Amino acid sequence: MKVKIKKLNPNAVIPSYAHDGDAGMDLTAVSKSEDEYGNIVYGTGIAFEIPKGCVGLLFPRSSNAKKDLSLSNAVGVLDSTYRGEVTFKFKRQLKIVEKEISSEAYSRIVERDFDEYASYECGDRIGQIIIFPYPTIEFEEVDELSDSDRGNGGWGSTGK
Repeated sequence: MKVKIKKLNPNAVIPSYAHDGDAGMDLTAVSKSEDEYGNIVYGTGIAFEIPKGCVGLLFPRSSNAKKDLSLSNAVGVLDSTYRGEVTFKFKRQLKIVEKEISSEAYSRIVERDFDEYASYECGDRIGQIIIFPYPTIEFEEVDELSDSDRGNGGWGSTGK
């Protein structure tokens, strides 16, 4: 599938697969700022023209586990009609330090300044994008749904 991409920043890196068979292509930060809500915002300097009927899903990389950050919306959705810069917003995570004194454990929250958080820098791969087609859904309202083995069992319904 061909997808049009535009560099909005001369330092932008065109996404690519790290390994043959990978589903996600790495995205690289070219800018880093903080928004009015305290999120760290990374710009990739690129915009996509996702084909109609397809979606781009933005995920953090597994290396994010080494950072004091969590993606603010868990998974980003890049619709086919969006033409702006792809950005990632990360929330800073508070570190909880646990120590055991005698037989009791206690926790304290360690507060740090913006620059002290383990975060990404410009030039780092900050996330990945997966682009794939999706079906157009048409709902049909009914009075009853068919039975299934699970039924309406929710969390823990498998008993394992």
